[in-house]
Amino acid sequence: MITFLLALAALITGYFIYGRIVDHFFGPDDRQTPATIHNDGVDYIPLPTWKVFLIQLLNIAGLGPIFGALGGALWGPSVYLWIVLGTIFAGGVHDYLSGMMSIREDGHSISEIVGHQMGSTMLNIMRVFSVILLILVGTVFMTGPAMLLAKLTSWEVLPWLIVVLAYYFLATMLPIDKIIARFYPIFGICLIIMAVGIAGGMLFGVGGHTMPEMVFANLYPGENQLPIWPLMFITVACGAISGFHSTQSPLMARCLKDERLGRPVFYGAMVAEGVICLIWAAAGVTFFDGTSGLQAALKAGGPGGAVYDICVGYMGTGIGAILAMLGVVACPITSGDTAFRAARLTLADWFKIDQVGLVKRLAFAVPLLGIGAVLSQMNFNIIWRYFSWTNQTLAMIVLWTGAVYLYRHCEGKAWLMACIPATFMSVVTSTYILQAKEGLELATSITYPAGIVFGAVCLALYLKATVFKKNSSSNEELEAAPVENN
Repeated sequence: MITFLLALAALITGYFIYGRIVDHFFGPDDRQTPATIHNDGVDYIPLPTWKVFLIQLLNIAGLGPIFGALGGALWGPSVYLWIVLGTIFAGGVHDYLSGMMSIREDGHSISEIVGHQMGSTMLNIMRVFSVILLILVGTVFMTGPAMLLAKLTSWEVLPWLIVVLAYYFLATMLPIDKIIARFYPIFGICLIIMAVGIAGGMLFGVGGHTMPEMVFANLYPGENQLPIWPLMFITVACGAISGFHSTQSPLMARCLKDERLGRPVFYGAMVAEGVICLIWAAAGVTFFDGTSGLQAALKAGGPGGAVYDICVGYMGTGIGAILAMLGVVACPITSGDTAFRAARLTLADWFKIDQVGLVKRLAFAVPLLGIGAVLSQMNFNIIWRYFSWTNQTLAMIVLWTGAVYLYRHCEGKAWLMACIPATFMSVVTSTYILQAKEGLELATSITYPAGIVFGAVCLALYLKATVFKKNSSSNEELEAAPVENN
């Protein structure tokens, strides 16, 4: 219990201290925001700050801080460390910069921002990369809820897929204040209530379960113990850092009325998600009495079944069951629909087609949702594995973009705030794809040093293009300056 409370306190303290430092170096000011400049009644709409925060939280949360946390908890309470440090120094910085850079760049999608900062080649790569990721996210969060609803009702999976797809079509097409701004805050509040209820149940010892303390050991159960590095850092994505968030932050960058609201909305929502993830990770190893019990529960009923058991066990069959349903059905749907919406806006920015007219929105929404419908018939596990790696790779790219932006536009060593986590994520993503089943399946004796080398190369290229280039230019100017005779 002590290490859980310390981790919780660290997350909250991180928001007030490091979040303020990040905000100070970025320097929000009084300039008009895209919401007030381009108020079009569809995507650019000024909204109340509390509503923007709750929408942002639900957009980025989905199943990530619940299912991902339970998966990460299989390695034991050591996952607390990644959740805390990842949220404060990587995820919070990533979400804040992606949102604030979008505000500064007229509300553009993340692919356009990356292209502006990193060049035309990265622009084209990111356009394709972002759309693929968003379609994968939408498909994952379309198939998952449909499968769960099929288990709970007499319907098959296909009819539920059609229902979810029809809702996605409406949420993708309609102005953001018609569905998303009206209902998401309610779901966001419920997500917070669910986490608080479970935390209270653990702290007060409901059911007689004892919270384990954090130890620096790999507690993954079974004979085939999976390594912490880099698997846990990919498994626990949304609760620490997630590239998907950078596709969602521009949606709310189009709705903020003041730049100074960026820290509570972007950095704050990430910290809130980190808290939710921490609670669910603790619940996984606490309610099922260790990692072996958690693994057995996940095998028996899947993550959805584990969520249901935890909610009912700590909050009863009434409110607990209702919130469990919300967590495993409504939350992923609210991330899937904004994924398709972000894909539409990414394509709109790409081809420079405004989205005020209904026909123009249909031109992008119909093929995107059609592709998602086709992919939903594929093996869910295959789609999820590729989504996980693509997600963290995007986070790495966005952090490098943020490092370039901070170097160009902010004073001092502000660029280090993005450069350090960018280097770390470069090592994580490269190591993972080299040894994962969906990658090259190489031995760890190769993947570990290769990942470090890749991270070092990325860092060297960044320094060559920024810091070293500036120093070289300064020296050349100094040498070319005329010398005065005394």
